[in-house]
Amino acid sequence: MTKATPNAAAGDPPYLRIVAEIRRRIAEGELGPGDPVPSTRRIAREWGVALATATKALTTLRLEGLVETRPRTGTVVAGTAPGATPPRRRPSPTPDPERELSLDRIVRTAVEIADAEGLAALSMRGIAARLGVAPMSTYRYVPSKEDLVLLMADAAFGEESYPAEAPGDWRSRIELSGRTLWRLYRRHPWLAQLGSLTRPLLVPNLMVHGEWVLGALDGHGLEPETVFDIHVLLYSHVQGLAAHLETEAQAEATTGQSEEQWMDSRAGALGDLVASGRFPVFAKVVGSFDDGYDLRLDKLFEFGLKALLDGLTPVIEGR
Repeated sequence: MTKATPNAAAGDPPYLRIVAEIRRRIAEGELGPGDPVPSTRRIAREWGVALATATKALTTLRLEGLVETRPRTGTVVAGTAPGATPPRRRPSPTPDPERELSLDRIVRTAVEIADAEGLAALSMRGIAARLGVAPMSTYRYVPSKEDLVLLMADAAFGEESYPAEAPGDWRSRIELSGRTLWRLYRRHPWLAQLGSLTRPLLVPNLMVHGEWVLGALDGHGLEPETVFDIHVLLYSHVQGLAAHLETEAQAEATTGQSEEQWMDSRAGALGDLVASGRFPVFAKVVGSFDDGYDLRLDKLFEFGLKALLDGLTPVIEGR
């Protein structure tokens, strides 16, 4: 835990102590314009606070005009803070005036924040601060955060499209769809946290991906219910694995441990399970690994996709 600074009393809420410490670093020149500041996940790890607390701290700094979020860069020091040493870089450009605000800019900005810091970091006030407009301005374009998240999802799913000339066989077509969706989830891990199989995300650009798969299954003499069951099964494989991308990032920020470090810390518990004799097959399999089991989601995605399509071949082709 970072010690309290002169600008933060010991009894202040944790987020204010974090704000005061980062503000001090900027004022004393430890961080200059354009320098990166800790992300929400790094703050959560280093200060031992929840992601929501880290998000509140960065949002406060944004509203004070001390930091800003830039595409593909993350959160950086913005401009020259009071009392700071001379800038080491050129200050960032002045934010666009409010009159240039648009729904497209709001959605793009929201996606950039979610990509860099997760959905927990997203707020309407934070987006307004990033764009340099009044806090209530964004509500003229989108009524709520929930509506904004749907627009973000639609924009993200619309980043990939399919060729006008579809592959000739159903399997190639479905493989293309699965890998396209996996690529999108890799690019935007928060996407997999939205919706579920029982309460699906109904946005047009996600339907584009579904239509591609349904088109691959159409014309094979399958019952409509079977066609849709296969579609849902394939989608659940992609979305279900992708959900772990953001979950792992959140866990790492909360615990301060990487996946490998977390597993190492549980080595004793794992050893007790193996030595108990109650799980002989588990002990046999785990004991056969030279350097432990390396869980790679990309490899597991491809393995599962092949297994699913191999198993579905006789159903689809009537063999």
